[in-house]
Amino acid sequence: MITKNIMVTIAGRPNVGKSTLANTLTGEKIAIVTNKPQTTRNRIFAIVNRNDTQFVFIDTPGFHKARTKLGDYMVKIVNESVTDVDAIALVVEPIPSVGTQEAILIDKIKQSGIPAVLVINKIDSVKKEELLSVIAAYTDAHEFNAVVPISAKTGENVELLLDELGKFAQEGPQLFPDDMITDQPEKQIMAEIVREKLLLCLDREVPHGTAVVVTKFSEREDTEIIDVDVTIYCEKSSHKGMIIGKNGAMLKKIGSLAREDMEKFMGTKVFLQTWVKVKENWRDRDSLLKNFGYSED
Repeated sequence: MITKNIMVTIAGRPNVGKSTLANTLTGEKIAIVTNKPQTTRNRIFAIVNRNDTQFVFIDTPGFHKARTKLGDYMVKIVNESVTDVDAIALVVEPIPSVGTQEAILIDKIKQSGIPAVLVINKIDSVKKEELLSVIAAYTDAHEFNAVVPISAKTGENVELLLDELGKFAQEGPQLFPDDMITDQPEKQIMAEIVREKLLLCLDREVPHGTAVVVTKFSEREDTEIIDVDVTIYCEKSSHKGMIIGKNGAMLKKIGSLAREDMEKFMGTKVFLQTWVKVKENWRDRDSLLKNFGYSED
């Protein structure tokens, strides 16, 4: 029976493994993951029930220097997410120095006075003895409540991380139902799956200038087939050509990969249709940012 709860912000620079950690914690792919920076654009809740405690992890965009209004929105989410929570998990890579973005986040943690756990991710990529200098660098910068080296990829020490964070849980009612692992609607997860495939299949600035909107999400009568219609927005006509590819080959590849993941998540057949449209400079246009879901409203 759940008698305690805790809200934990997962913070860090881009590509440190925040979304991989959220997925590992829930046991489901609720957040898209690529090796490109700024993959996560919105705040995502990852909900984990363990013993008598409900953990609500807030996966945030990577903290970076914004260059567009979309970037401003993403940084604002990070700033807001390191306040009014029960604990902060600062995720870093096993590098023996504190980076500029990490230093800024540590300052925000100090100002907030919120308990913080240093999470050194990707320990499967280094020798254990190399972690000592990483721990020394960060504990010199801030007196963390705990330091937990983990591998979000393999799951190593993730249970230990829950043990440490559980110490800050508060007595209170269950916030989310037992069967709920994220606050994201299925429709939004479908859009994010398509955007992940754009990031994986396309190079340079093209995938970062895309937004994905699901215009249809419905189950056919008397069948378990789900129809999903998706519109991919890009910033330039030349980008549209790259997304579609020669004779539609690239769009077909993106759609095929996305449909496969959609079917895994939904547990049923998915019929996916995709379209590509141009909306120039949408990342700096307030009305389009709001239409595409990148707004606090």
